[in-house]
Amino acid sequence: MSDPDTPASTATRQAEMPESLPSRMAEELCAGFVLHDQRDRTGSIEAFFAVDRLQFPHLTEDEAREAATAYVDSLWAKDEVEAPYIDDRDVVDVEGLADADWEPVERPLRRRARIVGMSEEYARLTTLAWKRHKVGGDYWTPTMKAQRIEIDAALGATDHPEKNGFGADGCGHIAARYLVGVELHDMHTERHWNQAIDVMSEYYAEILQTRD
Repeated sequence: MSDPDTPASTATRQAEMPESLPSRMAEELCAGFVLHDQRDRTGSIEAFFAVDRLQFPHLTEDEAREAATAYVDSLWAKDEVEAPYIDDRDVVDVEGLADADWEPVERPLRRRARIVGMSEEYARLTTLAWKRHKVGGDYWTPTMKAQRIEIDAALGATDHPEKNGFGADGCGHIAARYLVGVELHDMHTERHWNQAIDVMSEYYAEILQTRD
C-alpha cells in the first residue's frame, strides 16, 4: 500500500492526478476491507485514510484520518452487533439480528458524515444497507443512495451528475459501480477482488475527472 502518513496540503492533493491515482485509491479501498476481514484495525484505518485524503480534498490530513477512523469504528461496531447472532458455521439468526440495536453502527457513521460535511442520511442508509445485507432484503438501493451522498461530498457539489436521457430515477452509473464492487467483494476470491479493483478504479476516475 502507499504511505498514507506523508503530509500533503490540499493543493498538493488536488494536483496529484497521475493516471495511476484512481487505481491506487481502488487498491487502498479494497485493502481496507480485506484488513477489516483480517481484524487489522490499524491497517484498515490507514488504507481508508489513504482514500479519504484524496477523495475529500477539502479536508485537512487530520480530518481525513478522523473520517477514516469513524468508518472503521462503524465496521468494528457492526461486527460486535452481529457476533451474538452468527454461530461458528456462519449461520445467521436472522430474526434476532434484525431486531438487534444497530445504533452503535450508525453513530460513528454520523460522525464521519459531520467530519466530511455530508448529510447524516448517509449514516442511516449505510447502516440499513449493512443490516439488510446480513438479514436479507433490498440492500442495493440504500447502498447506492448512501454513495450518492458521499460522491456529492467528494465532488464538492450537491447536484449529482445526471443522465441525459431515460432512466433518470436511477442512482447513476458512479454509485452503481460502487455496488458492483460490493457484489464482487462478496465472492471472496482473488479473481473477483481484482475485478473489484478494476471497477472501483473507474469509480474514482469518474469522481476525479468530474471534479476537475
